[in-house]
Amino acid sequence: MKKSAILFLSLLMFAFIFTGCQKKEDVIKIGVAGPMTGDQAKMGTDFKNGVTLAVEEWNSKGGLLGKKIEIMVEDDQHEPKQAVSIANKIVNAGAVGIIGHFNSSCSIPASDVYNRAGIPMITPASTNPQLTEKGYKGVSRVCGRDDQQGKVGAEFVINKLKLKKIAIIHDKTTYGQGLADEFKKFITGQVEVVYYGGIIQGDKDFKTVLTAMKDKKPELIYFGGIYPEAGLIVRQAKELGITVPLMSGDGTIDPKFIEIAGAKAAEGTYLTFSPDARKIPTAKTFIDSYEKKFGELGPYSMYAYDAANVMLTAIKEAGTTDGKTVIEKLHSVEFSGAAGKVKFDAKGDITVAPYVVWITKNGKFEEFWKP
Repeated sequence: MKKSAILFLSLLMFAFIFTGCQKKEDVIKIGVAGPMTGDQAKMGTDFKNGVTLAVEEWNSKGGLLGKKIEIMVEDDQHEPKQAVSIANKIVNAGAVGIIGHFNSSCSIPASDVYNRAGIPMITPASTNPQLTEKGYKGVSRVCGRDDQQGKVGAEFVINKLKLKKIAIIHDKTTYGQGLADEFKKFITGQVEVVYYGGIIQGDKDFKTVLTAMKDKKPELIYFGGIYPEAGLIVRQAKELGITVPLMSGDGTIDPKFIEIAGAKAAEGTYLTFSPDARKIPTAKTFIDSYEKKFGELGPYSMYAYDAANVMLTAIKEAGTTDGKTVIEKLHSVEFSGAAGKVKFDAKGDITVAPYVVWITKNGKFEEFWKP
């Protein structure tokens, strides 16, 4: 009787293991990485929602290569060390592609992990040029680069606003300082930088820096960083009697910025970002579906959606989840996205990356100027 029970349990365990293996083989895992908690969680949620919508659409049509697609969502807390940790976790879990990360300071070290594993990575939002200058063929982005964004910002200040004196502040991160330095590079020799300094991401009081800057009488403050700090800087600047406008980049263009700053203080802020999605004909179906399911469209929701669709289409075209084959396909095919056509160059950058200048007006963002 005892031997029979042992035999039965052994067979049961074997069946469980076999079934588990079968189940694992029946799905294709895609990793989604970004700040899912903390002060930048809004961006991570936008990522997750965009990818979720894309995957649900694929699964409703039968999945991919005869299998269902499963999303593995991981929180990097916008911390580089945490990004590396979850990158290893995603790789070890058997994901065949990665959509992420949001912050360049996370995407760059995490890309080392994905490159070693031979897994393709597409970021919807990391704009620091270093990411695609490392020579990793499997690393791509569906957004532009900060050398492009910084140039457009500089052209706006020089040719449209015709300013002579500006202050530059950055948050000392790979993205924030990188963007600020690119902007500074393009205005050098044409606009005087009367103040250049850094703040600590996560701090709440910037009045010391703003007071020091105020004495230099700049005509505009340029900030390289993300919306939590940008909102506080604008609000505190107004409290100190600084009336000149702020200009920042794509990390600030989110409703959370206006919420933190207050609509009155945020009024007149300039931001560089891609063109208005609502004016892109190919984006309408996506926007309707997204807002019906998740509510308000986030700045990078569409780019996460496009990144996921590009990844899944490359796997379908390749006919396999083999990383090397999929990466080759990513570089050889032009993809159709909600934002338009997507084609990667040899480095993994998109061949067309238009940036325009937006303005904050009446508690909302409006497209304002294009070069």
